[in-house]
Amino acid sequence: MAPDVITTRKGKRMTVHDTRVIRPVIRWMAILLYRWQGWTVEGEAPTEAKCVIIAAPHTSNWDFFYTLCLSFIFKLKPTIMMKHDWFFWPVGPMLKWLGAVPIDRSKANNVVAQSIAAFTARDALMLVVPPSGTRGKVVRWKTGFYHIAWGARVPILLGFLDYEKKAGGFGPAFTPTGDIHRDMPEIRHFYRTVTGKHPHLMAADPAEDMPDALSSEPSRQPSPLQL
Repeated sequence: MAPDVITTRKGKRMTVHDTRVIRPVIRWMAILLYRWQGWTVEGEAPTEAKCVIIAAPHTSNWDFFYTLCLSFIFKLKPTIMMKHDWFFWPVGPMLKWLGAVPIDRSKANNVVAQSIAAFTARDALMLVVPPSGTRGKVVRWKTGFYHIAWGARVPILLGFLDYEKKAGGFGPAFTPTGDIHRDMPEIRHFYRTVTGKHPHLMAADPAEDMPDALSSEPSRQPSPLQL
């Protein structure tokens, strides 16, 4: 069983993606599972050392499984934001070992500012953020992923899972301009034909720049999010 916190000699948290033996084995398992399920992989592996990856649409717990498979297939080392409710014993330590980090959206805890600080402190970071914020029914996307990317000056990679086509992968990288009202429609346009596992739970309206726990301005200098 994976311990709650695994560190390397340099003091950084170690995940399954850092292992030399387990990772290649799981990668081949992921490839075989994708093929067995009839899924295909689309797009190219990201080349950016630092980026925010959209995980959309998010309507099912199966999204984490297929996203994790994609990370192994593309040989990535992602940090995946997940609702903190999932991080109970013994599931929590295992999720952290798989690269997930708990996020409590009920508290204004400066997640955006902490994430930006983490990008600044690291040489490489691929942060996966589900813009819907939940697998339940949503009216519009949350905009925390955009504020993180713009604040850290990193590109946004358009990751997707299309259950109708049984295809997962990456679209083009998008460079935010800082004008969220102009950029968001362009980002959403890419997902217009992407179907989630439960389409009735997908956001129907364009995302709006609404204040929430993921887009609040920090009141003090934040410390890096523990990624």
